[in-house]
Amino acid sequence: MEGTILAPKAVYIHIPFCTNKCHYCDFTAYVVDGQPVDDYITALEQEMELITREVPPKEIDTIFIGGGTPTVLSPKQMERLLTSIAKFFPHRSPTLEFTVEANPGTTGMELLQVMRAGGINRISFGAQTFRHDLLQKIGRIHGVREIEQSVEQARQAGFDNLSLDLMFGLPDQTVDDMKETLSEAVKLAPDHFSCYSLKIEEGTLFHHLYEREQLPLPSEDDELQMYNLIRNQLYKEGYEQYEVSNFAKPGKESKHNTVYWLNEEYYGLGTGAHGYIHKVRYANIKGVKEYIRKLQEQKRPMQESYQVSEREDMENFMILGLRLLKGVSRARFHSLYHKSLEEVYGSVIEHFVQLGLLVRNHDRIKLTDKGLIYGNEVFASFLI
Repeated sequence: MEGTILAPKAVYIHIPFCTNKCHYCDFTAYVVDGQPVDDYITALEQEMELITREVPPKEIDTIFIGGGTPTVLSPKQMERLLTSIAKFFPHRSPTLEFTVEANPGTTGMELLQVMRAGGINRISFGAQTFRHDLLQKIGRIHGVREIEQSVEQARQAGFDNLSLDLMFGLPDQTVDDMKETLSEAVKLAPDHFSCYSLKIEEGTLFHHLYEREQLPLPSEDDELQMYNLIRNQLYKEGYEQYEVSNFAKPGKESKHNTVYWLNEEYYGLGTGAHGYIHKVRYANIKGVKEYIRKLQEQKRPMQESYQVSEREDMENFMILGLRLLKGVSRARFHSLYHKSLEEVYGSVIEHFVQLGLLVRNHDRIKLTDKGLIYGNEVFASFLI
């Protein structure tokens, strides 16, 4: 590296294997049976070596192992992966956040102990809902009891930073269902919640059913009621909403996802992973065998990459940053682009201030409560 160009302080690693494919999922994920998992971990090690040779890492603040379901790895495979991460990203912040995504029911005590020993200090469980038949309807293979057992076991293993993913707007889901799910979820006292509305993505089973008008989705009004219920209930339980879909106990906000929302750079490793390094965004090839083959040839497994223009970077700064409830900083915008925020986006900001969707607050521009509901309309307006 030359001059003052800095290495990313965040690392994302993709494990594309699952016990099964959920009906709404369009991620790069494959059922683990028959997959060359050990060869994939070898390929990940090779990619780590290539990328860290090209862009030597300095101190790392956050590591996130996502999927897929990373906890389908055996304890031995997980130990090998964590050893490789430690080898190639050895310099770690004293406040490092090291997260792994997990499916309830896939984290036995031996695996949890390996994860703790390997430096993982945060687990994000994909709970989704606490209504058993809804879990089956969306293609999850865990039940409510597995959610409770997995959280309990993780705490016994020493994990004190746990997150639950919940979904709303699911087929046949009612506002009362959401109320019940929240009631059960907060009993487990996780430190963080991510609450996402169902998106119908092309290529999924749900998209196929939707096209045939066989997917009984809640009305827009019911979905809005669910979102407002989530916000109000979690606030009452001591969770602060810090992003459109994310809620945390004080000090337990997701450091890793905040890297994305602040439009900061990160290493992205694994099949289908995206990364952002030195103003270059890249996407790795999808397909486990293709990924392995590329790394056997000692080549970076990139499908595409491009230099981000200043204009696109400013757009991302606004679209991602406005997802945070504290909004975007005028001072940070000026320090990055040597232009004032009003000079570039003044008319757009003024338009949404007049509509009551944005508010100016000293150094910051942020969404109002009404703006949270119509956020996508606001974000799209910064694409000039």
